Amino acid sequence: MRKLGLISLVVHDYDQALDFYLNKLDFVLVEDTALSENKRWVVVAPAQDSECRLLLAKAATTEQQRFIGNQTGGRVFLFLNTDNFWRDYEKLTERNVKFVREPNEEPYGTVAVFEDLYGNLWDLIEHK
Repeated sequence: MRKLGLISLVVHDYDQALDFYLNKLDFVLVEDTALSENKRWVVVAPAQDSECRLLLAKAATTEQQRFIGNQTGGRVFLFLNTDNFWRDYEKLTERNVKFVREPNEEPYGTVAVFEDLYGNLWDLIEHK
């Protein structure tokens, strides 16, 4: 059996990224381990039992820094599923998370697009 475990998300700063994911999106900290003076293994997830998690990877080179906030060339990068769209939409709006596409009813569910702290695009979606 195989499954997707981690998605690496390039960030400027570990603590800045943690603040956004933990305090704005209500993610949980799964692991934060120092690997060297400048490198940490930082994993967050929407819930402790989430199978797919984010590895917050601090950019180590100029080339990596160029892709922060635009890891997919401007397309929606990540999808945050919810069981209550309007509850989570209101919570994120109150926390000043920037929505770049307003809520829309689609054949597959209710969806809106928001930016993370660096500009990566996310779908907030409640599937039908």
